[in-house]
Amino acid sequence: MKSFLVDRYAKGGALRLGETPLPALRENDVMVEVHAAGVNPLDNKLRDGEFKLILPYRLPLVLGNDVAGVVVRVGAKVRQFKPGDAVYARPAQDRIGTFAEYIAIDAADVAMKPTNLTMEEAASVPLVALTAWQALVERANVQKGQKVLIHAGSGGVGTMAIQLAKHLGAYVATTTSTANIALAKSLGADVVVDYKHDDFEKVLQGYDVVLNSLGRDTLEKSLHVLKPGGKLISISGPPDPDFARQNGSGWLLRQVMRLLSLGIRRKSNRRKISYSFLFMTANGGQLAKITSLIEAGAIRPVLDRVFPFEKTNEALDYVETGRAKGKVVVTVK
Repeated sequence: MKSFLVDRYAKGGALRLGETPLPALRENDVMVEVHAAGVNPLDNKLRDGEFKLILPYRLPLVLGNDVAGVVVRVGAKVRQFKPGDAVYARPAQDRIGTFAEYIAIDAADVAMKPTNLTMEEAASVPLVALTAWQALVERANVQKGQKVLIHAGSGGVGTMAIQLAKHLGAYVATTTSTANIALAKSLGADVVVDYKHDDFEKVLQGYDVVLNSLGRDTLEKSLHVLKPGGKLISISGPPDPDFARQNGSGWLLRQVMRLLSLGIRRKSNRRKISYSFLFMTANGGQLAKITSLIEAGAIRPVLDRVFPFEKTNEALDYVETGRAKGKVVVTVK
């Protein structure tokens, strides 16, 4: 099958289009014919080698972390899916590879595709929607009436998180550029801070939750927005000791992560704020709940551009500019 591969880690390096064997089908797996694959900043970071200590892949590696397609085979123990089912998923981190014609995925990580979405729209959803769900529902336990700040509201995670927070009944603020204010408001944001003209930490206060996807400067400024007892959740780092334990990292790597996050954890503690790093995980059950929200019209994907499969490298380059509104997708079939 045709696949896009990382042969060696290199900043901004191109993936190689090559032939790879069909993945092995385990007894709890479904084999999915890939129709479309989402492109995420995570793909660029993996290609660049930014996570090679945390996620030690064997190279060459088929890249890609989002998929929508059709089940063609199922493992011996799979009962919930059958050939012909239209599905979507974020594969488990150790089994990525959606920039290919086929992928084998554990059935527990798969959900039926929303009936009201195209394959391209569906492929844009899993990673960012699960990130928003795990941050706002699982970790922050956002309640009706709480105040939530979501940074980078026009990005992939931001566009989903704004809508999910509004569905949960929160009062939602977001940061974005002048060009994307209308988009953020259309998604339900109550307050939109134009970072080109205003400092968010000077105009926002008394927030319960901040979801950060930007750099350390934004992370530390976010402390001024939160009230005591608030939660600062970052998907862009730095990783903390809890993540190191969940990731099964060795002693040395655990110490490195402890030191990397020591500064922000100390500053958070002084303000009686909890800091945590979130690295989202595959979860078909949560994705099924997201499917219900999409089919009910509570959440919609925001799709910026669709590239043909052979232009996957161009899609990665476009994502790396940071200018995409919502998500970028490649059509495989």
